[in-house]
Amino acid sequence: MSALPSITNNDDIRYLGRVLGDVIRALGGERLFAATEAIRSASVERHRGAGIAVDHHLDALSLDETLDFVRGFMLFSMLANLAEDRQGITAEEGADVASAVQRLAGEGIDRDAVLALLDQALIAPVLTAHPTEVRRKSMIDHRNRIAELMALRDTGAEETPDGDRIDEAIVRQVALLWQTRVLRRERLYVTDEVETALSYLRDVFLPVIPALYQRWDRAMGQRVPGFLRPGSWIGGDRDGNPYVTAESLKVALGKASGAAIGYYLDQLHALGSELSISAEHAPVDAAVIALAEASGDNAESRRDEPYRRALSGIYARLAATYRKLVGTRPPRPAARDAEPYPDPGALRADLVAMARALSAAGGGLLASGGVIGRLIRAVEVFGFHLATLDLRQNSAVHERVVGELLSCAGVCTDYAALSEQERVALLNRELATARPLTSRFITYSEETAKELAIVAAAAEAHATYGPACIRQYIVSMCTSVSDLLEVHLLLKEVGLYVPGDPPKAHVMAVPLFETIGDLEAAPGIMRAWFALPEVAAIARARGHQEVMIGYSDSNKDGGYLTSTWQLSKASTALKPVFEAAGVGMQLFHGRGGAVGRGGGSSFAAIRAQPPGTVQGRIRITEQGEVIAGKYGTRESAITNLEAMASATLLASLSPAPLSNAENESFAGAMDRLSDAAFQAYRDLVYGTEGFNTFFRQMTPIAEISGLKIGSRPASRKKSARIEDLRAIPWVFSWAQARVMLPGWYGVGQAIAAFEDKALLAEMAEGWPLFAATLANMEMVLAKSDMGIAERYASLVEDEKLGRRIFSRIRDDWQITHDALLEVTGQSRLLEKQPSLDASIRLRLPYIEPLNLLQIELMRRHRAGEDDARIAEGILLSINAIATALRNSG
Repeated sequence: MSALPSITNNDDIRYLGRVLGDVIRALGGERLFAATEAIRSASVERHRGAGIAVDHHLDALSLDETLDFVRGFMLFSMLANLAEDRQGITAEEGADVASAVQRLAGEGIDRDAVLALLDQALIAPVLTAHPTEVRRKSMIDHRNRIAELMALRDTGAEETPDGDRIDEAIVRQVALLWQTRVLRRERLYVTDEVETALSYLRDVFLPVIPALYQRWDRAMGQRVPGFLRPGSWIGGDRDGNPYVTAESLKVALGKASGAAIGYYLDQLHALGSELSISAEHAPVDAAVIALAEASGDNAESRRDEPYRRALSGIYARLAATYRKLVGTRPPRPAARDAEPYPDPGALRADLVAMARALSAAGGGLLASGGVIGRLIRAVEVFGFHLATLDLRQNSAVHERVVGELLSCAGVCTDYAALSEQERVALLNRELATARPLTSRFITYSEETAKELAIVAAAAEAHATYGPACIRQYIVSMCTSVSDLLEVHLLLKEVGLYVPGDPPKAHVMAVPLFETIGDLEAAPGIMRAWFALPEVAAIARARGHQEVMIGYSDSNKDGGYLTSTWQLSKASTALKPVFEAAGVGMQLFHGRGGAVGRGGGSSFAAIRAQPPGTVQGRIRITEQGEVIAGKYGTRESAITNLEAMASATLLASLSPAPLSNAENESFAGAMDRLSDAAFQAYRDLVYGTEGFNTFFRQMTPIAEISGLKIGSRPASRKKSARIEDLRAIPWVFSWAQARVMLPGWYGVGQAIAAFEDKALLAEMAEGWPLFAATLANMEMVLAKSDMGIAERYASLVEDEKLGRRIFSRIRDDWQITHDALLEVTGQSRLLEKQPSLDASIRLRLPYIEPLNLLQIELMRRHRAGEDDARIAEGILLSINAIATALRNSG
């Protein structure tokens, strides 16, 4: 093994670390500072190979000091993350649209081809409320204020616009962080999750996306079509979450609308200050004069300022729109009453008239960039709805609800007893008639009434905010065509599915294929779906059909390598099915933050998709801590949205990287690797006696349930089985214990047993899918620590069971480690990724003491000690470790 290179902190980490140390000394006291520094120094020296023990320093801490120490290390990790984000550590070379266009040009693909693709494209990051963000929003807000102050400091400024000295303002924010409560006391409600997502959409996406389009317009030499649009699940995702109701759906939509229109009003107000053009000094287009005359603004001071008068009228109409859609007066009311806009298109038309007049009157100098150009783009992208909200529910719920509706209507007394063929025939008959199934004179079960209220709220939303507010209805655990037709039947009850020749579906039913078996069955289900003439007609009229593929459950079901390969194989197998139906394919990737749930580089992951499967249309979930990491600041949002857009262009238009022979050879090798890895993983997780007990006693899965980080229960059912545990706490628990098992287990055995290592090395070098798979696994291996993990294994009450199972895990980690180095030609992990290597190794000395404290606190808690500080310390340590690891859930 080669010697590890020294770690050089970047200037920001040194600066912020020094500020944090000064704050701890000032507010926590000299004793706490000295103890923290002693532990930090000992841990750093141990990781440098000095063999210094950290335990005795930790043992000397009182419980109160333990809590403060954990907070200190957590804050250092948070500030280190901020520093690295600012330094572009996470940015990838060539991961921007201008570079992608240049690369495509070098491959013989001109800008006309790029524009043609973008004209039909959709790239959508979709925010979800999956509970892996352990930090309170207050902590994130202070972190973002520090980022803003650091950006000011970069310019050489010594003071903020308000007159505060910048260094003092940074110290103040760090001090506020130190004195801010880290843990939530109450569990999150859906409305809390809505507010959190809204803060990102309002404060980051609204200003950033129009600015990105200006950049892309310049890169393409003309105005590009609107292809990047955000989405959300929050308030519409009911799968396993009983707290999402029609009311929460209405709240989510109403708040989103208020944020979008409120932003437009602010921009119009800014435009009014800017556009002081006088008719005495510039010609004025007739369209602007008409807007000015219709505005009702007859102030003598503005008689010669038609643009301002026109904007006054537009503002008044938009303020009326706000009152109509949001139900309250806008923060800055209009001076007069006006008719609300009927839709975003009407608002856009007025703004475009203004922009064209400016361009003509200014001889090109006032062309439609600046505030008005960005505002037009914002209205196009965000409309009156801000982000498209998906509906999601489990197919089993639909089956019960539809069965009850059919029974109450006297159509079918026992829908559940029908075969699939009989169900499809019955549902098609019902979908062909406009006759409703529901009646206001029937009292339905609570579940059915709730689901009917949801679709009724969706129909109301379409009428209020426009059809862009809800476009997809995702069916979890979709295993048949009837699972999708049941959604059409529910939509028909509220007018969102309209029978006819052809019929119309205003909301698309989207299958979610999650487990390994689901992924293998996906092509057959979609072939049968398109075989229905009504469905094929709807899909062709729309131009595309979406299919969602789930990373989390496929990983929990079959392990990392098998999940990755089956997702790729399913995408490849779906392509000819869609081509035969004459329908465009839109894949929705249900990725999480951790590698075991699809985490890792989005840029690499999109580029590694099978040829011909992206087609310019892709949606990707952004979950939990990933949202703050990728979109916490405008700078990081720009970096990550650029990466998503550029990767989609390259994946859609670049020539296939492999020849047919390589495809066959590499696919055959992956089949064999996958089979071996699947067998090893299943044998451990589902075939080893006592494994469930081992998992629940070794990891902090029970303690994680005490974190108030989401409104959704941890298990799908009231069961302790791993099969029923949600993938998020499954992955999160293994990360806390530094095992990271879902991100690597079984891969090493598969590689070690594969005879042709030269072929695997060729795959690692030339196949984007295999390269990305190994790169993500390498990161996970680097963040894991079998020495720490063994300490967690000591928590297992049956020592023999603990040793027996942990030895298998430890041995397989070593096998995987050695196999990866052999295939990638490295002498140590991350040898070829020096920035990531430095980032992880910088953090390891700060994570280990947290793990050791967590283990001791868990031991005491499980032994029955009831001091509230012990439970608080466990939860703080979970928070701190997750912050340091970054992509742990």
